[in-house]
Amino acid sequence: MTGKPAAERRIGLLNGFAAYGMWGLVPLFWPLLKPAGAVEILAHRMVWSLVVVAVALAVIRRWAWIGELVRQPRKLALITVAAAVITVNWGLYIWSVNSGHVVEASLGYFINPLVTIAMGVLLLKERLRPVQWAAVGVGALAVVGLTVGYGRPPWISLVLAFSFATYGLVKKKVNLGGVESLAAETAIQFLPALGYLVWLGAQGESTFGAEGAGHALLLAATGIVTALPLVCFGAAAIRVPLSTLGLLQYLAPVFQFLLGILYFKEAMPPERWAGFALVWLALTLLTWDALRTARRAARALSGRRAGAGDTSAPPGAGGAVPAAAPSGEAEAEAAAQALETKR
Repeated sequence: MTGKPAAERRIGLLNGFAAYGMWGLVPLFWPLLKPAGAVEILAHRMVWSLVVVAVALAVIRRWAWIGELVRQPRKLALITVAAAVITVNWGLYIWSVNSGHVVEASLGYFINPLVTIAMGVLLLKERLRPVQWAAVGVGALAVVGLTVGYGRPPWISLVLAFSFATYGLVKKKVNLGGVESLAAETAIQFLPALGYLVWLGAQGESTFGAEGAGHALLLAATGIVTALPLVCFGAAAIRVPLSTLGLLQYLAPVFQFLLGILYFKEAMPPERWAGFALVWLALTLLTWDALRTARRAARALSGRRAGAGDTSAPPGAGGAVPAAAPSGEAEAEAAAQALETKR
C-alpha cells in the first residue's frame, strides 16, 4: 500500500520537472524559427496548438465539455478574454526572446506571484498577512531598482507578469481543465491566426513554404511545444502536493534567467543584480509564508478529523468537521487553479 503512493509521487515529480524544464528551456526554441517574425510564429503557435490539442482530445474522447461551454455565454466571454490576454503574453514573450531580452522576460515570471497577490488585494479585496505585504513591498522596491538599472521601467517584465496574472484570474473563474481550456482558447484564436497566415502568404512574406521543409516542420512543432508541457503538468498536478508544485514553478524562470546570462550573453550590471536579488528575497518570503500557512492548515485539519473520530465528544463540542474549508485549504485550491495557467 505504501509503495504505490511513493511510485506515484516519483512519477509526479518527474512530470513536474519535465513540464517546468520545458517551459524553462523554451527560449532555445524560438530563435530556431527565424527568419519568421514574432507575429508569424505566434500565429503558427495558435493554429498548430489547436491541431495538437484536438488530436489529444480525440484520443482520450473528451468532448462533452464543449456542449456545456457553448450553453454558457458568460464562460464563453471569459474564455475569449483569456485567449486575448494569453495572445499578448505569448506574442511578447516570443518577441522578447528573439530580440535579446531573455533575462527581462524571465523577470516577468519571477514577479508574477507578487502581481497575482497584488491583483487579489485590488480586485478581489483579499486580505494579506504581514509577510505577504512585506513581499509585495520588496517586489515594488525591486521594480524601482530595475527601472534605474535598465534606464526605463522593465515594461517587458511588467506586461508579461500582469497579462499572465490576468490570465490566471480569468481561468480561475472559467474552471476548465488544462487541455480543455487550451482547446477552447486556441479555437477562438484559430481563425484570426489562420487568416493572418493566409494573408501573409498572399503578400509573399510567409516563411512557411519559403525556407524549406525543416523550417516548416519547426513552425508546426510550435503546437507540440505548447501542449506537451501542459500534459506533463497535468500528470504532476494529480500526484504531488501543491506545495511541491509551488516550488517547482520557479524552475522555469530560473532556467530562463541562466540561459539569458550564460547562453545568450545578456548584460547584467550591478544594479540589475541588486533588483533581481530583491525579487528573489520577496519570493523567498512569499514561499516561506505559504509553506508555513499550509502546515498550519494541515495540522488544523488533522485536529478536526481527530475530533470527528472521537466518539466521546458530545454533540456541538467540536466533534464534526466544518463544511467550510480552512483558509489554508482555500488558498491551496486557488493555487491549483493558478498553476494550470502555465504557458
